[in-house]
Amino acid sequence: MPTALAADLVSDGTADARSLDEQFHSPVIAWFDANARDLPWRRQDAGPWGVMVSEFMLQQTPVSRVLPVYEQWLARWPRPADLAEEAPGEAVRAWGRLGYPRRALRLHGAAVAITERHGGDVPAQHGQLLALPGIGEYTAAAVASFAYGQRHAVLDTNVRRVFARAVTGVQYPPNATTAAERKLARALLPGDERTASRWAAASMELGALVCTARNEDCARCPIAARCAWLRAGKPAHAGPARRGQTYAGTDRQVRGKLLAVLREAVTPVPQAALDRVWDDAVQRARALDGLVADGLVEPLPDGFYRLPLT
Repeated sequence: MPTALAADLVSDGTADARSLDEQFHSPVIAWFDANARDLPWRRQDAGPWGVMVSEFMLQQTPVSRVLPVYEQWLARWPRPADLAEEAPGEAVRAWGRLGYPRRALRLHGAAVAITERHGGDVPAQHGQLLALPGIGEYTAAAVASFAYGQRHAVLDTNVRRVFARAVTGVQYPPNATTAAERKLARALLPGDERTASRWAAASMELGALVCTARNEDCARCPIAARCAWLRAGKPAHAGPARRGQTYAGTDRQVRGKLLAVLREAVTPVPQAALDRVWDDAVQRARALDGLVADGLVEPLPDGFYRLPLT
């Protein structure tokens, strides 16, 4: 059952601006000012391209794994045009073991489009960002907010969890983002752009460091006294079972092993070399076919494979 505040915000999208600022915006932003991690994509010299690269890499991947790859990526490709000049397979190679390597292809595609359509500069307008290949609503809002200081609702998993607990009074948000969540996020946005951008980053950091999926640290939370879920006694999750992430023995693991061989090779790889990475021939063939279908691997005559050149 949503709280009265959540119900009001979702029903008519309005709330007293001063009340929201006192209850949520000011304490969360003040906490962020004192506790935000010093991450390279938050620094002034990162620029919009650095922000965009980080957003692609951070999807479903922890910061600790992203940091070294991010630094290497920006050193090699400091501008979208630098990446666009390379074959897409080089993006897959540099992606390493971050996982979900289709993100590398999408980032390469976005770099090509930025170079061709926008003179090599990451566009500032939300609509232009959304029109780039591989960029959805979340990434467009995140880049517009974090790189250009604009007013957008940036709803990642961490933000959704903070809003679910603090405002709606439930332990976890739905498995997929709902229209009600988007409306709530828009209603919670501060009115001015600078504060809204700061609020987006601050609420995300709060979910990442304090209001975590497990073992939340309510004693450190700047809005604990106002948290609807805490005030209700932290009722257990009553919705559909939350999706778990498995890896060992899955097609995803096999795909990763196949890609690892191709990333390390400087010449096309014969089928026999790929056959050695996994004993189950049916699963191995299925994983390889999926990589080819996704454009991550290019088949060649005589049973050879390589990372894509085009």
